[in-house]
Amino acid sequence: MATQELKVPDIGDYKDIPVIEILVKEGDTVAKDQSLVTLESDKATMEVPAEVAGKVVSLKVKLGDKVSQGSLVAIIEPADASASAPAAAAPAAPSAPAPTPSPSPAPVPLPVRGEPVELQRQASVHGSTSSPRTETPAGEANFSKPHASPSVRKFARELGVDLVRVAGTGPKARILQEDVQGFVKAAMSGTTASASTDAGGAALGLLPWPKVDFAKFGAIESKPLSRIKKISGANLHRNWVMIPHVTNCDEADITELEAFRVKLNEENAKAGIKVTMLAFMIKAAVMALKKFPDFNSSLDGENLIYKNYFNIGFAADTPNGLVVPVIKNADTKGVFEISKEMGELAGKAREGKLGPADMQGGCFSISSLGGIGGTYFTPIINAPEVAIMGVCKSEMKPKWNGKEFEPRLMLPLSLSWDHRVIDGASAARFNVYFAALLADFRRAIL
Repeated sequence: MATQELKVPDIGDYKDIPVIEILVKEGDTVAKDQSLVTLESDKATMEVPAEVAGKVVSLKVKLGDKVSQGSLVAIIEPADASASAPAAAAPAAPSAPAPTPSPSPAPVPLPVRGEPVELQRQASVHGSTSSPRTETPAGEANFSKPHASPSVRKFARELGVDLVRVAGTGPKARILQEDVQGFVKAAMSGTTASASTDAGGAALGLLPWPKVDFAKFGAIESKPLSRIKKISGANLHRNWVMIPHVTNCDEADITELEAFRVKLNEENAKAGIKVTMLAFMIKAAVMALKKFPDFNSSLDGENLIYKNYFNIGFAADTPNGLVVPVIKNADTKGVFEISKEMGELAGKAREGKLGPADMQGGCFSISSLGGIGGTYFTPIINAPEVAIMGVCKSEMKPKWNGKEFEPRLMLPLSLSWDHRVIDGASAARFNVYFAALLADFRRAIL
């Protein structure tokens, strides 16, 4: 029977990514979309799935190999169309005894786990990992997620194991399946230490995190966090802790712009083109970044990297959590083109089909709650960007024009900025200029 080559799919700009886990062996029968190998860059963990159900004839990679898009991973003999291929069985637990705990070396920070998106960057790890650690340092769980691949996380969930308490013996302290199995054996024998989770925030001089038996107060239901929330949560936590946020609030008078937007949509209704207010905000953001280049920079140690391109991210709400697609080269696109691209990216986000390239390279982000409500909020900066604009629902308000009060449609603006890069005066000027562009969009052509 003919065989089929399985290659690394489109993984964005990543190259030479190491293979950290091989999930099947030659001769295994796999189902369509079953993960075969796990790849890990310095920013993300990705699994390469089987494109068809069938038998693994040969594996073309081994642990530690570095691959890129198009690299050959395996040769698969497809199953008959009528046959259903069962998933490969999980490896049996090793019979070796649990490793003997050894003195813990100096704490090595575990990396924050992340997807290949700008909201989801992974911290670097430095230090020796030659000696297995018996437990995670007490304060570490407050700042990072356990270092493990998705398949190991799934394995741990099935066994009810909290990976924060598991010592990783793989490269860069990565938690392997064998580590989870060893932890379970140690727990069953009563030798597992629980100091890391019991300590909570004690290492920071804080009270321990409360442990509550919620079930004794009433009926409860426990649901795991979605993958997006787990990943973005770790990154948001890091960004909030490490970036000195300041938020400036202002209002933009969008009375004329909204009337113009409605007219555009009426004129182009038959063409199926629908312009959103967010598209105008993206164009306004580009103009503001050009006028205030510090906002289009990123910190790199003691240097500022100024970008000569203008990629604007927008927060998209999905059933599984928040993601940030990026409009590339927004300075070269018109409002109609931006609106169309936003619709396509938002649709892919809702279907969970955004690729790494769709969420990389952002310079500035806009988080809009306009369709929901609210007034002001503090959006968290999307590292390594240095600012983010939050907008809420516009509201008709009485405004004094010098002679009388008249109704004006006002849009609340919340600009969060990194105080290491930007000062208060620059932030105020940015907000005022951004609002002025929305109030009279003719300024955008000046």
